[in-house]
Amino acid sequence: MVNVEHTPQRHSDTYVIGVDYGTLSGRAVVVRVSDGTELASADHPYTHAVLDRELPDGTPLPPDWALQVPSDYIDVLRIAVPQALARAGVRPEQVIGIGTDFTACTMLPVLSDGTPLCELPHLAGRPHAYVKLWRHHAAQAQADRITDLAAEREEPWLKRYGGKISSEWEFAKALQLLEEDPELYELTDRWIEAADWIVWRLSGTYIRNACTAGYKGQYQDGTYPSPEYLAALNPDFADFVTTKLDHPIGQLGDLAGTLTAEAAAWTGLPEGIAVCVGNVDAHATAPAATAVEPGRMVAIMGTSTCHVMSSDQWAEVPGMCGVVDGGILPGLWGYEAGQSGVGDIFGWFIRTGFPESYAKDAAALGRNAHEHLTALAAEQKIGQHGLIALDWQSGNRSVLVDHDLSGVLVGLTLSTRPEDVYRALLEATAFGTRTIIETFETAGVPVQELIIAGGLTKNTLLMQIYADVTRRPLGVIDSAQGPALGSAMHAAVAAGAYPDIRAAARAMGKARAGVYQPDPERAAAYDRLYAEYQLLHDYFGRGANEVMHRLRRIRAEASA
Repeated sequence: MVNVEHTPQRHSDTYVIGVDYGTLSGRAVVVRVSDGTELASADHPYTHAVLDRELPDGTPLPPDWALQVPSDYIDVLRIAVPQALARAGVRPEQVIGIGTDFTACTMLPVLSDGTPLCELPHLAGRPHAYVKLWRHHAAQAQADRITDLAAEREEPWLKRYGGKISSEWEFAKALQLLEEDPELYELTDRWIEAADWIVWRLSGTYIRNACTAGYKGQYQDGTYPSPEYLAALNPDFADFVTTKLDHPIGQLGDLAGTLTAEAAAWTGLPEGIAVCVGNVDAHATAPAATAVEPGRMVAIMGTSTCHVMSSDQWAEVPGMCGVVDGGILPGLWGYEAGQSGVGDIFGWFIRTGFPESYAKDAAALGRNAHEHLTALAAEQKIGQHGLIALDWQSGNRSVLVDHDLSGVLVGLTLSTRPEDVYRALLEATAFGTRTIIETFETAGVPVQELIIAGGLTKNTLLMQIYADVTRRPLGVIDSAQGPALGSAMHAAVAAGAYPDIRAAARAMGKARAGVYQPDPERAAAYDRLYAEYQLLHDYFGRGANEVMHRLRRIRAEASA
């Protein structure tokens, strides 16, 4: 048994493990406690990736579904953690704790002992038995009812979420389960965030983390939505909180428990080391990026983007994913916003709009597809492509909170080239971020600096576009694995190496300020394009033209 009590003076040769569960893979990082140095990492792609067309047995899935297989998460512990430890050259007995973070809101139905329903052989062909990934958007109808009823009843918690509840969140997905497969709903003992399920598997202790409870579970001021409200949604939903959701809540950086013998065998780590309370990938990244003061927004850019920041003041910010007291850092209001598609949009275009002739040119120059289109796009002047796009291929998370919206591209001609469209899509995501920032500031929550984390920091053109579009200096996290570093920092707190996450951030956080500076001339040129973006944004997103919703209904009818 390893002693989990440590002091700052004694941890110069101790280490923590951070495990970041993303959309397509999980990655483990070995981090030195004394200074945050990342010694090694390992990535393990999920065997089943994202199930959005069919289940493993071939059962077809309707549109807007996105499921996962929970055993893939355990494989990350079995494979990535031992690999990272071996690459780091760190002895297992030098590790004092492990922390994890997850995409959110990613939910699964389990039995009382934590067994996922999809692992029961007779339920393997039932879609609702599987993990509902964050980008499962098939519960939009339930989300709309949750929002409309809350507004009608003037539920006080609704303003904490910008006035709209997302289809990605706990209650909408649970209500969909109840209404589409009531038998499975009845079999579900616990409706649990994957972030908490993996901690349960590591420590043997089920404890809800305060972050997902607050941002995704409508847990505000110590309570969930009332049974009366839930019964008005559906009489069979009245006891959802008390029978399937409610559980003791742990604060970020708290000790959830210690590593079980089973989990020690998976990971190669010592039994009994600290396991910290779960967290959301974006929120764990904020302290890793040293964003522990008000006014510093962190944008974690990957397949999607999550924007998080802390403030010493509360405000009602339209279309936010939530504002939670202590949701990121103790003593501050934590705000979350986001874009449902960013890297996913660029990847979609590479899959569908990258001609063979371009692929040959890219290969000859030793570039991949993204590098090639980025280099060609960088040669253009702002506005030269004559295009404007809306970044809604995966719906809109903020500020419209409507996942039935879809992408738009205006200005196509017979002369339009792939690099033109690619650059327009890069710019569209920057315009989406500017929309979020301006909504914050209009509500009275200032954003002085933008710090970027995630894999898209490698694209220097994209980073400069964001600086110019937002007219703000861009800092960059000095870590290739920001969420995993943040999780490792929380593990250090849980193990007793630091008194709190602010102290851990001062010693272990990594960020470079002002790496990209806005250029006034380019910013002015982007102002003109942004004005066009705003017109399209409001025209299609605020009810002037409901064509996107009509098309989605037509598609659903045709797919039935």
